[in-house]
Amino acid sequence: PPPDEYAQLQMRILMATFSLSALAIGTSAIFFDLLTTASLLFGALLGLIYLRLLARSIAKLGDSSKQVSKIQLLIPVLLVLVTAKLPQLDLIPALLGFLLYKPALIFQTLFETRS
Repeated sequence: PPPDEYAQLQMRILMATFSLSALAIGTSAIFFDLLTTASLLFGALLGLIYLRLLARSIAKLGDSSKQVSKIQLLIPVLLVLVTAKLPQLDLIPALLGFLLYKPALIFQTLFETRS
């Protein structure tokens, strides 16, 4: 796709991920305790950062690099290390928050193929 179209796709995916994360965090705040909600929020924020770094790395393909950068792989490692060190965070909700970008990608793909 042309650069403008790719930038628009990136923005739609980020907005879908942000929206799904906000919905999940709001639901968690209603039905679960503060520890679970904070962990989900932490994971969702790291998931957004991961997705942004991945998108930036993919955008550089062909221009200045021949392979996708591995720097974004530090984000899941950081998630596990921080949740292991901080008693205020739980690993499972944080991982679920981190993985919220995946359903957002699926929803965005389904939306794109229908239109």
